[in-house]
Amino acid sequence: MTYAKRTTVSMARSKEEIERVLARYGADSFGYATEGNRALITFSMESRRIRMFLVLPEFEDFEYTPTVMKRTPAAQRKAHDQGCRERWRSLVLIVKAKLEAVAAGITTLETEFLAHMVLPDGQTVGQWLLPQVADAYDSRQMPPMLPPA
Repeated sequence: MTYAKRTTVSMARSKEEIERVLARYGADSFGYATEGNRALITFSMESRRIRMFLVLPEFEDFEYTPTVMKRTPAAQRKAHDQGCRERWRSLVLIVKAKLEAVAAGITTLETEFLAHMVLPDGQTVGQWLLPQVADAYDSRQMPPMLPPA
């Protein structure tokens, strides 16, 4: 079962909720953007810039019901909108959980958002590091140490 499968909370309200949560936990800036089936949120907190990407479902993925019945265009649009609302609600949940864990002293901002932290060149740590991790597994060799700054 998908989290928020039956949510009626709009994507706009989820974005607003994320912004309120971030402000409550001390973020000093917030923004979001969308393009096609991709969205992102970005915020600053504790002198760190965080960027989280959200891949939204493709409209075409809702052409058929789970029982392989063809949907009408209106039903397809409704199902796609529901899928997008579910993804945004999941993002609200993860942001809240991470920030609450940080506030409770269970973990740190850096640990929770490491893959999403923006590096000086504009990439996130995840965009920079994950290909190296994949190469290390494929080659069974550790990547070279970081070059000097």
